[in-house]
Formats: sequence, C-alpha cells, structure tokens
Amino acid sequence: MAKPIIAIVGRPNVGKSTLFNKLAGERISIVEDTPGVTRDRIYAEGEWLDKKFLLVDTGGIEIANDNSILKHIKEQAQIAIETASVILFVTDIRTGVTANDYDVATMLLKSGKPVVLVVNKCDTVGGVPDDIYEFYSLGLGDPFPVSSVHGHGTGDVLDEAFKHINWDEQEEENDEYIQVAVVGRPNVGKSSLVNALLGHERTIVSNVPGTTRDAIDSPFTWNDKEYTLIDTAGIRRKRSVEDETVERYSVIRSLAAIRRCDIALIVVDAERGLSEQDVRIAGYVHEEGKASVLIVNKWDLIEKDTYTAEKFKKKMLVDLAFMSYVPMLFISAKTGQRVNKVMELAEFAYEQNCTRISTGKLNDIISEAVTMNEPPVNAGRRLRVYYSTQAGIKPPTFIIFVNEPELMHFSYRRYLENYIRKSFEIKATPIRIIIRKRERSDTD
Repeated sequence: MAKPIIAIVGRPNVGKSTLFNKLAGERISIVEDTPGVTRDRIYAEGEWLDKKFLLVDTGGIEIANDNSILKHIKEQAQIAIETASVILFVTDIRTGVTANDYDVATMLLKSGKPVVLVVNKCDTVGGVPDDIYEFYSLGLGDPFPVSSVHGHGTGDVLDEAFKHINWDEQEEENDEYIQVAVVGRPNVGKSSLVNALLGHERTIVSNVPGTTRDAIDSPFTWNDKEYTLIDTAGIRRKRSVEDETVERYSVIRSLAAIRRCDIALIVVDAERGLSEQDVRIAGYVHEEGKASVLIVNKWDLIEKDTYTAEKFKKKMLVDLAFMSYVPMLFISAKTGQRVNKVMELAEFAYEQNCTRISTGKLNDIISEAVTMNEPPVNAGRRLRVYYSTQAGIKPPTFIIFVNEPELMHFSYRRYLENYIRKSFEIKATPIRIIIRKRERSDTD
C-alpha cells in the first residue's frame, strides 16, 4: 500500500526543517528514517494515531525576478504540490504575511490540494498571538499556531492534516496489481527497459540523464497476472541533488516507488560497472525487504569471451555481499537481448518474497543449525534457542525465541539466516530474523 505523503512547504527561513525535525524526532513514532540511499533527512516514514505516512521536507520557495529562476521555483513548487496528499504550508509569525507567502498560497489554491496553514515561531507560552489573524488573508482557512522549536501545536497540525486523507482509499490502492519498480542511477536504460517490456514507447527515452522526472505507472498483463510497471527517475548521489530542489522530489518519488513496490528491478550499466551509488540503491531495496532482480543493461556493448559474465557476477557479488541472494540477468534493452527473461525472474522473485514455511519444518531446521554450530559462550552465559515460527511474508520474517536476546551476536543471527535460506532454497528476497525472549507463557 502506498502511504500518504505530507509535504512541508514555504519560503526560506520560516522553520520548515525545524518543524520536520520536531515532528520526525519527537511527536511522531518513527518507523524507519531514510535507510540505505540518502542520509540528508529529506523525508521520514512516520506514524501518528496508529496510521503511517511519509513526511517530506522541502527547499525554500522564493519568488525572484529572473525568469529562469522563477520557472525553476514554480516547477519545484508544482512537483511538491502534485506529490503530496496534504500540504503543510509554513509561515512565520515574526515577519507576518509576505509577498512570497501570497505567491505560494496562490499556487496552493489553484492546485485544489488540501492545505493546512501553519504559523510558526509562536514560541510564547499562553494565548494565541494577535498577529496570527493577519494570516487569514491568505485564504487558506484557519491558521494553526505552532512552535517548531518547542513542539507546541504540532499535534493539532497533524490531526488537521489527517482529516484530509482518505484512509480507506489508501488501504485499497493498487492491491490487485503486483507492483514492479524499475530503479537505478540516471541514464542506465530504465525507460528503455520499460518500453521493451511493454512493447511500445510508454516513456520518453533520452541519453540526457534525468529525462524521467516522475514515477510513471503502466499496468500490463504477463503470464495471466496483472502487474504495474513503475518507471522511476534516476537516483543520484546526495551531493548531486542537494542544490537541485526539483530533482529532490524526483528522488523522493523514486524511493517512494521502492517502498510501495513488490519487486524491484535494479538496473545497472554494464559499461560503467557497479558504482557506489548502485550499491546504495540496492541497499535501500534490501532494507525495505523487497524482492529484487539485478538487471545488467547494455550488455551488447561489452566485449565478451566465455568467462565474461561469470567474472562480472563474481565482482558484483563482492560489492553486494549483503544481498548475495539477488539473481542477475545480463540484457540489452536496446536490442531486446534476454528481455523476455526479465518478467520470468521478477515472477520468481515475487514468489520467493511470499515464501511460507511450516512451523514444524522451520523448527527442525533451526534445531539442526544449532546442533551443527552451537552458539558461542558470552561472559559465561550461553545463548539457548528454544523454538521459532514464521511471522509474515514480503519478506519472509521469522521469530526465534531464546533465553536472552542480548546474547544473540549478529554473526550467529546471520548464520541462522543463511542456514534457513540454504535449507529452503530461498532466493531473490531478503529474510528477516526477529529475536525475542521466551516468556513463561510461551511453550516449547
């Protein structure tokens, strides 16, 4: 299910990032904060009143006289508006309503998107400051006074934002289609692959990096199953996008596509090899628990001998040691070489991501693993593994009950994970291991 997006927008220096940090760090129970790909806290996955959503921070919107800058800012603002389910429009009580505030308010009104008007820096404890009534002139309804520094009023803002989200619609979205996200760095051939799979030019193909600015959904049927193919914008390194606020939204949408997908096709360029950024993107897919296939594109441009593909695989698996389970496919989206194998592997990866193992078989394998390699002794205490059960799928998730969870060293946890994977031949998907203390009410 795709989580609703709450975007924080406004002109510079009104306290947007401070509000974001306050919401993300204290008033919201964070589920997971930007793993794997970027650490600049552009967004956080959050939870409020038992409902999960994506909180997005943005760059300051400032209207300038220069036409090119104005066009850039309008594009940035428009992407923010289109991305969000609800917009928190942040203003500053100290400066009052400015011309820039009016300009942004006009954009928001034209969009028809729900907006919560936030008046920040109301840091004085007590009644609502008289100056807040000036903000009614923006035409966006009741202003909500907050202090992003102290956290005053932030709960009221989230309560108001939630009133504008159709949660039933969020629950039902795209449930009948298997979501396949095509992800990777710019200009590795993602759109070419999508077009080759669909059989027509659904997306624009260009050698200029960044042609795809949005995550484009294309429903299609393969092997009598319904899929949605998601073509995403190229994910650049953090330092490559920090000064390009428009592209920040493209990156956000690409990462959001990974979060909502069932299968990720990670596309890399055979000529360039596996870069540090490719590894980060793969890491993000892994941390999100997604089924995945590594697609090595532009294979037609590589000079090959009998061992070229095998050497390529070995080199890649060194850099992707954390996801050695991922299957690799060498293709050329341009010539069509092995493109017909892509969906076969995607379907296989999805089935693996949905793997279920009976409790009896699982406990037999865990017992066998412990017998083959007993847990090490730590400070005179030995970890005792009692029993296990599968908690869920997408990815396969197993709970192992032990005497003292703190005695479970990460290396032994990895050993058990690898033993389960090898025993049940689980490929193309991460495995989650949860360690819990056996309570007296639990049975062996």
